[in-house]
Amino acid sequence: MDSNSTLSLQANLYPHITPAGAFYAVTNKSESASRTLLANILKSGSAPMTPERLQQWAQTNDMEAALSLLYRMQRLEFIYGDDAPAKMPVINETVLGKLLPLMSDNQKALLIDQDGFYFANAGFNHEAAEEVAVLASEAIRLSERHSLLIKNNLNIYQSAWGLCDPNGQSELTFFPIYIDKSRFILVTGGTPQLHKDAFVSLVHVLYRTRQGAAGLAVGA
Repeated sequence: MDSNSTLSLQANLYPHITPAGAFYAVTNKSESASRTLLANILKSGSAPMTPERLQQWAQTNDMEAALSLLYRMQRLEFIYGDDAPAKMPVINETVLGKLLPLMSDNQKALLIDQDGFYFANAGFNHEAAEEVAVLASEAIRLSERHSLLIKNNLNIYQSAWGLCDPNGQSELTFFPIYIDKSRFILVTGGTPQLHKDAFVSLVHVLYRTRQGAAGLAVGA
């Protein structure tokens, strides 16, 4: 897209969601036009951008509104266009085992389903993983219960919870991930690494397998 007063869609480009865009799209369950657009692009895989697809992804018949929304996402560096399609992770029984260690500087991470059970594990022993899954689920439920206080009174718009050292560095962090109507929790040991492309790949995997996560379960 160009930045003239009249916005237009550049042809033959593929949308790429950045790690910041993926994080914004899935770590808050509040609905917004921005999250709708980003989430629908994440679901779409590697389809090229067309006027029809943009309106479909933005869920609007107003092309000008869709272009303005896309331009705003570009300005925030949540999305960019490229001549090549985004590289999609191969969905198989090993994909989470490859991606999870990349979520943390010490290669320790868990994925927890909406029932509070972990279904993918990197670096935690089984007993610790089960207990951490319970702890993370309770912490996120507490956070959701007090969301109005956190956002409206304290003006904090982050939803992750962590255990920090005296310097404020996280040693264990719980990130809620909202995929459509499902809520997952990503737990990272050590310093999170969600600013990397591996996090975008993880979000792609969760969107594409949200109804069959058990089939991707991996152990410690």
